Amino acid sequence: MSADFSAAGPFSRSCLELDAARAVEAIGQAVKEQIFQELRCKGAVVGLSGGIDSSVVAALLVRALGKDRVLGLFMPEDESSEDTLKFSRLIADHLGIETVLENITPILRAAGCYERRDEAIRKVLPDFGPGWKCKIVLPSILAGESYRIFSVVAQPPEGKEVKARLTPESYHGIVAATSFKQRVRKMLEYYHADRLRYAVAGTPNRLEYDQGFFVKNGDGSADLKPIAHLYKTQVYQLAKHLQIPEAIQKRPPTTDTYSLAQSQEEFYFSLPYDRMDLCLYGKNRGIPAEQVSEAAGLTAEQVERVYRDIDAKRKATRHLHLKPLLVEEITEIQPPPPASRSSTAAD
Repeated sequence: MSADFSAAGPFSRSCLELDAARAVEAIGQAVKEQIFQELRCKGAVVGLSGGIDSSVVAALLVRALGKDRVLGLFMPEDESSEDTLKFSRLIADHLGIETVLENITPILRAAGCYERRDEAIRKVLPDFGPGWKCKIVLPSILAGESYRIFSVVAQPPEGKEVKARLTPESYHGIVAATSFKQRVRKMLEYYHADRLRYAVAGTPNRLEYDQGFFVKNGDGSADLKPIAHLYKTQVYQLAKHLQIPEAIQKRPPTTDTYSLAQSQEEFYFSLPYDRMDLCLYGKNRGIPAEQVSEAAGLTAEQVERVYRDIDAKRKATRHLHLKPLLVEEITEIQPPPPASRSSTAAD
Protein backbone atom coordinates (compact mmCIF):
# COMPACT_ATOMS: atom_id res chain seq x y z
CA MET A 1 0.00 0.00 0.00
CA SER A 2 3.02 2.28 0.21
CA ALA A 3 3.98 4.49 -2.68
CA ASP A 4 6.37 3.00 -5.19
CA PHE A 5 9.35 5.13 -4.21
CA SER A 6 12.45 5.21 -6.38
CA ALA A 7 15.95 5.46 -4.94
CA ALA A 8 17.16 7.08 -8.17
CA GLY A 9 17.34 10.81 -8.66
CA PRO A 10 17.62 13.63 -6.10
CA PHE A 11 15.66 13.47 -2.86
CA SER A 12 12.57 15.70 -3.04
CA ARG A 13 9.09 16.17 -1.61
CA SER A 14 7.77 13.99 -4.43
CA CYS A 15 9.11 10.95 -2.59
CA LEU A 16 5.93 11.01 -0.50
CA GLU A 17 3.51 11.14 -3.41
CA LEU A 18 1.23 8.13 -3.75
CA ASP A 19 -1.48 6.81 -6.03
CA ALA A 20 -4.40 7.82 -3.83
CA ALA A 21 -7.03 5.77 -5.67
CA ARG A 22 -4.90 2.64 -5.49
CA ALA A 23 -4.15 3.25 -1.80
CA VAL A 24 -7.85 3.68 -0.95
CA GLU A 25 -8.70 0.44 -2.75
CA ALA A 26 -5.94 -1.49 -0.99
CA ILE A 27 -6.83 -0.13 2.44
CA GLY A 28 -10.51 -0.87 1.85
CA GLN A 29 -9.81 -4.48 0.96
CA ALA A 30 -7.60 -4.91 4.03
CA VAL A 31 -10.20 -3.29 6.30
CA LYS A 32 -12.98 -5.58 5.07
CA GLU A 33 -10.90 -8.70 5.61
CA GLN A 34 -9.64 -7.57 9.00
CA ILE A 35 -13.07 -6.66 10.35
CA PHE A 36 -15.21 -9.41 8.85
CA GLN A 37 -12.79 -12.33 8.83
CA GLU A 38 -9.97 -11.81 11.30
CA LEU A 39 -11.95 -9.92 13.95
CA ARG A 40 -15.36 -11.45 13.17
CA CYS A 41 -17.09 -8.11 13.67
CA LYS A 42 -20.07 -6.50 11.96
CA GLY A 43 -18.76 -2.95 11.56
CA ALA A 44 -16.48 -0.32 13.07
CA VAL A 45 -16.48 2.45 15.68
CA VAL A 46 -14.29 5.51 15.20
CA GLY A 47 -13.76 8.43 17.54
CA LEU A 48 -14.15 11.70 15.63
CA SER A 49 -11.97 14.64 16.64
CA GLY A 50 -12.70 16.83 13.63
CA GLY A 51 -9.08 16.42 12.54
CA ILE A 52 -7.67 15.09 9.30
CA ASP A 53 -6.71 11.62 10.56
CA SER A 54 -10.01 10.58 12.14
CA SER A 55 -11.91 12.10 9.19
CA VAL A 56 -9.89 10.09 6.66
CA VAL A 57 -10.25 6.89 8.70
CA ALA A 58 -14.02 7.40 8.90
CA ALA A 59 -14.21 7.96 5.14
CA LEU A 60 -12.11 4.84 4.47
CA LEU A 61 -14.38 2.78 6.73
CA VAL A 62 -17.47 4.02 4.91
CA ARG A 63 -15.89 3.18 1.55
CA ALA A 64 -15.01 -0.32 2.75
CA LEU A 65 -18.02 -1.23 4.90
CA GLY A 66 -20.85 1.10 3.95
CA LYS A 67 -22.16 3.97 6.06
CA ASP A 68 -24.62 1.74 7.95
CA ARG A 69 -21.75 -0.25 9.46
CA VAL A 70 -19.80 2.73 10.81
CA LEU A 71 -20.49 4.51 14.11
CA GLY A 72 -18.85 7.86 14.85
CA LEU A 73 -18.35 9.02 18.42
CA PHE A 74 -18.18 12.65 19.56
CA MET A 75 -16.36 12.79 22.91
CA PRO A 76 -15.79 16.43 23.91
CA GLU A 77 -14.92 17.69 27.38
CA ASP A 78 -14.81 21.08 29.05
CA GLU A 79 -11.37 21.93 27.68
CA SER A 80 -11.97 20.81 24.10
CA SER A 81 -11.67 23.40 21.37
CA GLU A 82 -14.97 24.89 20.25
CA ASP A 83 -14.07 23.72 16.75
CA THR A 84 -13.79 20.06 17.75
CA LEU A 85 -17.48 19.26 17.84
CA LYS A 86 -18.22 21.51 14.86
CA PHE A 87 -15.75 19.76 12.58
CA SER A 88 -16.64 16.32 13.95
CA ARG A 89 -20.29 16.90 13.04
CA LEU A 90 -19.20 18.21 9.65
CA ILE A 91 -17.43 14.98 8.66
CA ALA A 92 -20.16 12.78 10.14
CA ASP A 93 -22.88 14.63 8.20
CA HIS A 94 -20.71 14.55 5.07
CA LEU A 95 -20.39 10.77 5.32
CA GLY A 96 -23.96 10.18 6.49
CA ILE A 97 -22.96 7.95 9.41
CA GLU A 98 -24.75 7.38 12.70
CA THR A 99 -23.18 9.19 15.66
CA VAL A 100 -23.32 9.23 19.45
CA LEU A 101 -22.39 12.18 21.66
CA GLU A 102 -20.57 11.32 24.89
CA ASN A 103 -19.53 14.31 27.01
CA ILE A 104 -16.64 12.90 29.03
CA THR A 105 -16.31 15.81 31.50
CA PRO A 106 -18.23 14.12 34.37
CA ILE A 107 -16.01 11.02 34.13
CA LEU A 108 -12.86 13.13 34.07
CA ARG A 109 -13.98 15.13 37.09
CA ALA A 110 -14.84 11.97 39.00
CA ALA A 111 -11.40 10.53 38.22
CA GLY A 112 -9.68 13.74 39.37
CA CYS A 113 -8.19 14.48 35.95
CA TYR A 114 -8.28 18.28 36.22
CA GLU A 115 -7.52 18.36 39.96
CA ARG A 116 -4.49 16.09 39.64
CA ARG A 117 -3.15 18.06 36.67
CA ASP A 118 -3.59 21.40 38.44
CA GLU A 119 -1.78 20.06 41.48
CA ALA A 120 1.17 19.04 39.31
CA ILE A 121 1.25 22.49 37.67
CA ARG A 122 1.27 24.23 41.06
CA LYS A 123 4.60 22.56 41.81
CA VAL A 124 6.17 25.09 39.41
CA LEU A 125 3.43 27.76 39.24
CA PRO A 126 2.01 28.07 42.79
CA ASP A 127 -0.66 30.62 41.79
CA PHE A 128 -2.24 28.34 39.17
CA GLY A 129 -5.91 27.84 39.99
CA PRO A 130 -9.54 27.95 38.85
CA GLY A 131 -10.14 29.75 35.57
CA TRP A 132 -6.54 29.45 34.41
CA LYS A 133 -5.74 27.89 31.04
CA CYS A 134 -2.62 25.92 30.24
CA LYS A 135 -0.56 23.82 27.86
CA ILE A 136 2.89 22.24 27.87
CA VAL A 137 5.49 22.98 25.21
CA LEU A 138 8.95 21.95 24.01
CA PRO A 139 11.57 24.33 22.60
CA SER A 140 12.10 23.97 18.86
CA ILE A 141 14.78 21.51 17.85
CA LEU A 142 16.03 24.15 15.42
CA ALA A 143 17.11 26.31 18.37
CA GLY A 144 20.01 23.92 18.91
CA GLU A 145 19.56 23.57 22.66
CA SER A 146 21.46 20.64 24.17
CA TYR A 147 18.54 19.70 26.43
CA ARG A 148 14.96 20.08 25.31
CA ILE A 149 12.94 20.36 28.50
CA PHE A 150 9.17 20.80 28.68
CA SER A 151 7.70 24.00 30.07
CA VAL A 152 4.17 24.83 31.11
CA VAL A 153 2.50 27.91 29.62
CA ALA A 154 -0.42 29.22 31.68
CA GLN A 155 -2.79 32.14 31.46
CA PRO A 156 -4.87 33.53 34.36
CA PRO A 157 -8.49 34.57 33.76
CA GLU A 158 -7.36 38.17 33.33
CA GLY A 159 -3.71 38.57 32.53
CA LYS A 160 -0.79 37.63 30.33
CA GLU A 161 0.64 34.20 29.77
CA VAL A 162 3.37 33.01 32.10
CA LYS A 163 5.86 30.22 31.48
CA ALA A 164 7.79 27.93 33.81
CA ARG A 165 10.16 25.06 33.16
CA LEU A 166 8.79 21.75 34.40
CA THR A 167 10.56 19.45 36.78
CA PRO A 168 10.43 15.73 35.91
CA GLU A 169 7.92 15.24 38.74
CA SER A 170 5.58 17.99 37.56
CA TYR A 171 5.88 16.97 33.89
CA HIS A 172 5.03 13.33 34.57
CA GLY A 173 2.20 14.38 36.86
CA ILE A 174 0.63 16.56 34.17
CA VAL A 175 0.96 13.88 31.48
CA ALA A 176 -0.38 11.16 33.76
CA ALA A 177 -3.44 13.26 34.60
CA THR A 178 -4.21 14.40 31.06
CA SER A 179 -3.90 10.80 29.82
CA PHE A 180 -7.24 10.18 31.51
CA LYS A 181 -8.77 11.97 28.52
CA GLN A 182 -7.49 9.51 25.91
CA ARG A 183 -8.19 6.49 28.13
CA VAL A 184 -11.77 7.52 28.90
CA ARG A 185 -12.46 8.07 25.22
CA LYS A 186 -11.10 4.64 24.36
CA MET A 187 -13.18 3.06 27.12
CA LEU A 188 -16.31 4.53 25.53
CA GLU A 189 -15.26 3.44 22.04
CA TYR A 190 -15.00 -0.15 23.30
CA TYR A 191 -18.32 0.13 25.12
CA HIS A 192 -20.10 0.96 21.89
CA ALA A 193 -18.03 -1.58 19.95
CA ASP A 194 -18.93 -4.33 22.40
CA ARG A 195 -22.65 -3.61 22.34
CA LEU A 196 -22.73 -3.57 18.53
CA ARG A 197 -20.15 -6.30 17.89
CA TYR A 198 -18.06 -3.73 16.06
CA ALA A 199 -14.29 -3.28 15.89
CA VAL A 200 -12.53 -0.15 17.14
CA ALA A 201 -10.59 1.70 14.44
CA GLY A 202 -7.52 3.64 15.51
CA THR A 203 -6.52 6.84 13.76
CA PRO A 204 -2.72 7.29 14.10
CA ASN A 205 -0.69 8.12 11.02
CA ARG A 206 2.84 6.81 10.55
CA LEU A 207 4.51 9.80 12.17
CA GLU A 208 2.44 9.40 15.34
CA TYR A 209 2.73 5.61 15.39
CA ASP A 210 6.50 5.59 14.81
CA GLN A 211 7.29 8.32 17.33
CA GLY A 212 5.01 7.07 20.09
CA PHE A 213 2.66 10.04 19.99
CA PHE A 214 -0.17 8.23 21.73
CA VAL A 215 -1.29 7.08 25.16
CA LYS A 216 -0.95 3.39 25.94
CA ASN A 217 -4.41 1.88 26.50
CA GLY A 218 -5.76 5.22 25.33
CA ASP A 219 -5.65 6.44 21.75
CA GLY A 220 -2.92 3.83 21.18
CA SER A 221 -5.46 1.00 21.58
CA ALA A 222 -7.48 -0.27 18.64
CA ASP A 223 -8.45 -3.43 16.79
CA LEU A 224 -7.12 -2.06 13.52
CA LYS A 225 -5.16 1.03 12.44
CA PRO A 226 -5.91 1.71 8.77
CA ILE A 227 -3.49 4.61 8.17
CA ALA A 228 -0.57 3.77 10.49
CA HIS A 229 1.60 2.96 7.45
CA LEU A 230 0.97 6.37 5.84
CA TYR A 231 2.95 9.53 6.45
CA LYS A 232 0.74 12.46 7.43
CA THR A 233 1.53 14.12 4.11
CA GLN A 234 -0.01 11.07 2.43
CA VAL A 235 -3.07 11.21 4.70
CA TYR A 236 -3.73 14.69 3.32
CA GLN A 237 -3.44 13.26 -0.20
CA LEU A 238 -6.10 10.68 0.68
CA ALA A 239 -8.27 13.41 2.19
CA LYS A 240 -8.24 15.28 -1.10
CA HIS A 241 -9.05 12.12 -3.07
CA LEU A 242 -11.84 11.17 -0.65
CA GLN A 243 -13.25 14.71 -0.87
CA ILE A 244 -13.05 15.38 2.85
CA PRO A 245 -14.60 18.84 3.49
CA GLU A 246 -12.09 21.55 2.70
CA ALA A 247 -12.50 23.17 6.12
CA ILE A 248 -11.18 20.00 7.76
CA GLN A 249 -8.32 19.71 5.27
CA LYS A 250 -7.27 23.27 6.16
CA ARG A 251 -7.61 22.83 9.92
CA PRO A 252 -4.14 22.97 11.58
CA PRO A 253 -3.18 19.74 13.41
CA THR A 254 -3.79 20.10 17.15
CA THR A 255 -3.56 17.92 20.24
CA ASP A 256 -6.88 19.27 21.64
CA THR A 257 -5.77 18.08 25.07
CA TYR A 258 -5.06 21.31 26.91
CA SER A 259 -7.22 24.38 27.49
CA LEU A 260 -4.81 26.69 25.64
CA ALA A 261 -4.53 26.14 21.90
CA GLN A 262 -1.61 23.81 21.26
CA SER A 263 -0.07 22.52 18.05
CA GLN A 264 1.40 19.04 17.74
CA GLU A 265 4.68 20.68 16.78
CA GLU A 266 5.14 22.63 20.01
CA PHE A 267 3.96 19.74 22.18
CA TYR A 268 5.81 16.77 20.71
CA PHE A 269 7.23 16.86 17.20
CA SER A 270 10.36 18.71 16.24
CA LEU A 271 8.95 20.37 13.13
CA PRO A 272 5.74 20.91 11.16
CA TYR A 273 4.42 17.58 9.90
CA ASP A 274 5.50 18.05 6.27
CA ARG A 275 9.13 18.57 7.27
CA MET A 276 8.98 15.80 9.86
CA ASP A 277 7.62 13.40 7.25
CA LEU A 278 10.55 14.11 4.95
CA CYS A 279 13.05 13.64 7.76
CA LEU A 280 11.37 10.45 8.96
CA TYR A 281 11.28 9.07 5.42
CA GLY A 282 14.93 9.96 4.97
CA LYS A 283 15.80 8.34 8.28
CA ASN A 284 13.86 5.19 7.42
CA ARG A 285 15.57 4.92 4.05
CA GLY A 286 19.07 5.67 5.29
CA ILE A 287 19.28 8.83 3.20
CA PRO A 288 22.11 11.19 4.28
CA ALA A 289 21.09 14.41 5.99
CA GLU A 290 22.73 16.44 3.23
CA GLN A 291 20.26 15.05 0.68
CA VAL A 292 17.22 15.59 2.91
CA SER A 293 18.12 19.10 3.98
CA GLU A 294 17.27 20.95 0.76
CA ALA A 295 13.86 19.30 0.33
CA ALA A 296 13.01 19.90 4.01
CA GLY A 297 14.23 23.51 3.99
CA LEU A 298 16.76 22.76 6.73
CA THR A 299 20.50 22.66 7.12
CA ALA A 300 22.22 19.27 7.17
CA GLU A 301 23.07 19.88 10.84
CA GLN A 302 19.40 20.48 11.65
CA VAL A 303 18.38 17.26 9.85
CA GLU A 304 20.97 15.38 11.89
CA ARG A 305 19.39 16.80 15.05
CA VAL A 306 15.98 15.59 13.88
CA TYR A 307 17.45 12.15 13.11
CA ARG A 308 18.80 11.95 16.66
CA ASP A 309 15.46 13.09 18.06
CA ILE A 310 13.66 10.37 16.06
CA ASP A 311 15.98 7.75 17.59
CA ALA A 312 15.51 9.21 21.07
CA LYS A 313 11.71 9.14 20.81
CA ARG A 314 11.76 5.57 19.48
CA LYS A 315 13.84 4.51 22.46
CA ALA A 316 11.76 6.44 25.00
CA THR A 317 8.42 5.15 23.69
CA ARG A 318 9.37 1.56 22.85
CA HIS A 319 7.32 0.28 25.78
CA LEU A 320 4.16 1.79 24.25
CA HIS A 321 4.37 -0.68 21.36
CA LEU A 322 5.02 -3.75 23.50
CA LYS A 323 2.44 -6.38 24.31
CA PRO A 324 2.10 -7.29 28.01
CA LEU A 325 5.25 -9.14 29.01
CA LEU A 326 4.99 -12.74 30.25
CA VAL A 327 7.43 -14.69 32.37
CA GLU A 328 6.87 -17.68 30.09
CA GLU A 329 5.22 -17.94 26.69
CA ILE A 330 1.83 -19.68 26.63
CA THR A 331 2.45 -21.80 23.56
CA GLU A 332 -1.07 -23.22 23.46
CA ILE A 333 -2.46 -19.78 22.60
CA GLN A 334 -1.29 -18.42 19.29
CA PRO A 335 -2.80 -15.67 17.17
CA PRO A 336 -4.67 -16.99 14.13
CA PRO A 337 -2.97 -16.62 10.75
CA PRO A 338 -4.07 -13.52 8.81
CA ALA A 339 -6.90 -13.99 6.35
CA SER A 340 -5.95 -14.46 2.72
CA ARG A 341 -5.93 -11.13 0.90
CA SER A 342 -7.65 -12.81 -2.05
CA SER A 343 -10.70 -13.97 -0.11
CA THR A 344 -14.06 -12.23 -0.07
CA ALA A 345 -15.31 -10.41 3.03
CA ALA A 346 -18.33 -11.91 4.73
CA ASP A 347 -21.62 -10.06 5.17
